[in-house]
Amino acid sequence: MESHEIIVGLDIGTTKIAVIVGRKDANGKIEILGHGCSESLGVMRGSVFNIDLTVESIKKAVTEAELRSGVEIRSVHVGIAGQHIKSFQQRGEIIRDSAEDEISQKDVDLLIEKMYKIQVEPGEKIIHVIPQEYIVDKEHGITKPVGMSGITLAANFHIITGDLSAIKNIFRSVEKAGLQIESIILEPLASADAVLDYRDKEAGVVLVDIGGGTTDVAIFHDNILLHTAVIPLGGNIITEDIQQGCTIVRTQAEELKRKYGSALQSENKDEEIVAIPGIRGRAPKEITLRNLAGIIQCRMEEILEQVVFEIKNSGYEKRLIAGIVVTGGGAMLKHTVQLTEFVTGMDTRIGYPNEHLAQTAPKEMENPIYATGVGLVIQGIKDSEDSEEEEIITIEETTIVETSQTIEEKPVKKEPKAPKLPKVNLNLLDKLRGFFEDDGVM
Repeated sequence: MESHEIIVGLDIGTTKIAVIVGRKDANGKIEILGHGCSESLGVMRGSVFNIDLTVESIKKAVTEAELRSGVEIRSVHVGIAGQHIKSFQQRGEIIRDSAEDEISQKDVDLLIEKMYKIQVEPGEKIIHVIPQEYIVDKEHGITKPVGMSGITLAANFHIITGDLSAIKNIFRSVEKAGLQIESIILEPLASADAVLDYRDKEAGVVLVDIGGGTTDVAIFHDNILLHTAVIPLGGNIITEDIQQGCTIVRTQAEELKRKYGSALQSENKDEEIVAIPGIRGRAPKEITLRNLAGIIQCRMEEILEQVVFEIKNSGYEKRLIAGIVVTGGGAMLKHTVQLTEFVTGMDTRIGYPNEHLAQTAPKEMENPIYATGVGLVIQGIKDSEDSEEEEIITIEETTIVETSQTIEEKPVKKEPKAPKLPKVNLNLLDKLRGFFEDDGVM
């Protein structure tokens, strides 16, 4: 395969920075060529707070991925998350010049472009404009308006915004690491591509991505993204609870959570005890797994109660047949499924990013902690394929006209093939670069 078909996803998380190099194989699966992972030193709750430390972590993960894949990494598809992310619903419309002419992709693009210019709160910028349904004149529920006739083209949109400073800090970090950004993608949308399929999204599903700093929620129904939210609590706050509740150092608390953590206190017994080494010759500290699970369960219940609030807020509480899919590092806690079902009353499963992976993919890539990274590669491949289709031209046969003196060759008429309708992974790089240049950043 040619180098342009190789896609690199960069997941800048609160606890880790992951770089995944992949491409689509002959069977349509994702072939993982290599990956790298490093501790995230400059990120807090999904936002960059120390650019130099973040650059250092990115370079370390990139170097590891290059060594494993044998690919020189120059450009990446970057995920964005954090508690600064907001979303809202908005309707927009345009009036066309003629009701007789068919609606073209140009009309759709014009409508979407118009939505990028709506007013948002000061200091925020629109990241994604996602069409939910189109309305042609008074006909609702249209998913593909191209080719229809009508004077008014309208749509209901799900609009996602982010803090301008947070977005700029991501750009600075990635570019100072010597990389070019191909696109910026909301992380829960990337995770959804990795662990969900069209049947989940059609039936109605809630994606809950429990990361280190935040928990991302995305709700789908009829293959449409209906609702997104960011809960400012994640795995790190659980670690802090264990640290304070057991009076141990943070590294011990994190190891205790990973090895012995459980989301259900009732599944552990008092006689199950783990000994934590004392510091500088002090006596070891004994902790019962039941008490440990009690600490974890209290915080997990708080997170899940906020998930329930977001589900009710979406208005689709009774229509989510596929239930809840939990992914991210927090999904690795034992009994997470049972606690989620108990708190929410909805069927729950763990989302593993293995459905779209080729059989040659490393087993560790099937871990939920890599769901976002794998999803970024999938989104990047979609962007690349859409761009290639847009560049394809249709060439009409040259018409030869004989005259009494010469043979005239009419100019070849070229016209671009109509691009696909916008997906939830809209490539916003050009738009983002535009306002960065205006601010003198890039």
